[in-house]
Amino acid sequence: MSARLSRLLLGLSCCLAGPSLAQAESGFEVADASREAYSRIHPDLPQAKSEEVFRGRGLFRQSWVIPPAKDIEIAGLGPLYNQISCLSCHPKNGRGQPPESPQQAMRSMLTRLSLPGEDEHGGPLPHPVYGGQLNEQGIPGVPGEGRVSVDYREEAIKLADGETVKLRKPVYTFVDPQYGPLPANILYSPRVGPSVFGLGLLEAVDEQTIRRLAEDGKRQGLQGHPNLVWDAERQRKVIGRFGLKANVATLKQQIAGAFIGDMGITSSLHAEENCSVSQAACKQAPSARQPELSDAQLDAVLLYLRLLQVPARRNTGDAMVLEGEKLFAEIGCTACHTPTLTTGDFPELPVLSKQTLHPYTDLLVHDMGEGLADGRPDYLAGGSEWRTPPLWGIGLVERINEHSYFLHDGRASNLTEAVLWHGGEALLSQKKFIGLPKMERLALIRFLESL
Repeated sequence: MSARLSRLLLGLSCCLAGPSLAQAESGFEVADASREAYSRIHPDLPQAKSEEVFRGRGLFRQSWVIPPAKDIEIAGLGPLYNQISCLSCHPKNGRGQPPESPQQAMRSMLTRLSLPGEDEHGGPLPHPVYGGQLNEQGIPGVPGEGRVSVDYREEAIKLADGETVKLRKPVYTFVDPQYGPLPANILYSPRVGPSVFGLGLLEAVDEQTIRRLAEDGKRQGLQGHPNLVWDAERQRKVIGRFGLKANVATLKQQIAGAFIGDMGITSSLHAEENCSVSQAACKQAPSARQPELSDAQLDAVLLYLRLLQVPARRNTGDAMVLEGEKLFAEIGCTACHTPTLTTGDFPELPVLSKQTLHPYTDLLVHDMGEGLADGRPDYLAGGSEWRTPPLWGIGLVERINEHSYFLHDGRASNLTEAVLWHGGEALLSQKKFIGLPKMERLALIRFLESL
């Protein structure tokens, strides 16, 4: 037996013996592997901020109600919407999942829409009737816009040692469109709700760091680049870092966009209800007030999400995990999944400044190949390009969210399938993974499970 295989077998026995928590490295890493690990709030706050954070947490978890309950703080749902709370798409602040059958509605998933072309700022061109997102539900008297059904076809991929893995390729169908048929050239992008912890840290990474990562990648032969997007508050293009294509400028705008897009709740950043001119019942429906989400409420949710801590790595002394970490780097995964970043100065919330973080992302968009392409450009992110998703906390998804669906649309049933779906700039790393002996593949997955 080889020395490397002996180490892997020893590591596997350690993993089976039970998890151990690593020492957290900063105030934003929390040594917690419980089902609440995605929901821990940074404790170092003055009392006034603590009250605002807990108000934000309540608003994030709250089920919103329909108008005209004007005197109720949580009124404003609809007229068109996807879900009634933020937590519906981000359960326990973690990942949503795709429907389990073609008949099931998207409960923690949505579908972006656009037409070929660009809007006035270079972003996606909304459909004139259905807008930029399909809203499957409506308040009483307002028909929902329809739904998207998902089914799967299996594609087998054979690994170097003879093992076969079956990958699920999603097939989407628009069902019962209520406001007229969608055109043949409609561009659409189904997306599962991602986890929301650690977003404040990602916002505090300065633009110079992101540009440097792009230059470092080019020297390695990669084509990852920042997405330049419209900042509605500053009225100019900036580097995007939020959204699955890095298509949103700031966390505040991401939150406000989700409130209007997912729940139909207006704010100072989105003052109009999400109704198109031809949706008469929607246009005539009452509003709770204007805006339905006050600036104070928006700021509270923003503070809450900025201060969510990140689960610390686990099993960091385990031989198999350490071997997997080495293999992760050797096959080239760290070229995009950058292990360590440092935040810059962040005057809006100084506690986020000069923090060392381990997100395993470069915040750049990369070509992931035709297999993962949605064909829908978003500013400078092409139809096969996606932002490198952070990997921190990924090993706790199954425990916290009670499923193991990964990638932007949840097509991967486990982490092995997620790796095998990589193409484009990641194709060489995928081929190296396919060529690994089984125990080494298992070690790499054990490493991912330690994050």
